[in-house]
Amino acid sequence: MKDRPDGLSDAALATTLRAWGIAEVPVYAPVGFGDYHWTAGRWFVTATDLAHRPDPGPALAAAAKLGLDCVVAPVPTPSGGLVVRAGERYGVSVFPLVEGESGHFGQRLPGERRRVVLDALAELHGLRAPAGLPAHSPVPESRPHLDRALAALDQPWTAGPYGEPARELVRAEAARLRARLAEFDHTTATLDGRAGMVVTHGEPHPGNLLWHDGRVKLIDWDTVALAHPERDLWLAATEPGDLDHYAHVSGREPDPRLLGFYRLRWQLDDLAVYLELFRAPHTEGGDAADSWRYFQDTLTAL
Repeated sequence: MKDRPDGLSDAALATTLRAWGIAEVPVYAPVGFGDYHWTAGRWFVTATDLAHRPDPGPALAAAAKLGLDCVVAPVPTPSGGLVVRAGERYGVSVFPLVEGESGHFGQRLPGERRRVVLDALAELHGLRAPAGLPAHSPVPESRPHLDRALAALDQPWTAGPYGEPARELVRAEAARLRARLAEFDHTTATLDGRAGMVVTHGEPHPGNLLWHDGRVKLIDWDTVALAHPERDLWLAATEPGDLDHYAHVSGREPDPRLLGFYRLRWQLDDLAVYLELFRAPHTEGGDAADSWRYFQDTLTAL
């Protein structure tokens, strides 16, 4: 995130970090999208805006129990807490600052690296689910934002500079978007409970990978959840032969229908989040400008 979080000063964050015994001054790191990040000595610090995102505590508690070498697990406080509140709005978590080369969402990995990631995911998917692991909901929590936006296309969106351009784009694509929503709802209704579900990371794209000496670490475990393996595979298996490799090392045959379902769910969730932003008060530049670009790309991808 390029923009600093509203209502969370560096001084307030430094006070919160004392719960871990961290005395180093936090330095803001404008990386990632969704949460806010700092470095503090040998630690990587994340603040989640609980007004707009789920409490990461249950997911991080489950991630801490996985015990895999590829997991960059959260660091507990001396009392065992993994998320400490900073004011009423933010939840702060701490991770070791791991050496490695990171990528970005949408980056194409070479075949050797894709196989390393798929091997790690096969190992993750083969774990017994730890106690307290959240179940991934087929319907994103953001779905109401999308429904409300579609219902308000005849009213001006004037809360910020990207509101009206977003409304015009959605209005032009409304029929296609409603058709994709109907497709999504139909598939959701046919899912067979928790049959075939495994421990999934949720977002194993190159931006959440750290590479060092040919080995990979997965970061951002606040999305870990019980789901079908295809929740991870649609992001990680991007070239012909990748799914065959995964099937060989995992013993699980990926389902093309579920690969399409999780891809569509991701796109709809992103659209809903961007539309919530553009229909609310916002300014030009920074994270809003990035969201506008991602919004256009996602709408085109549908």
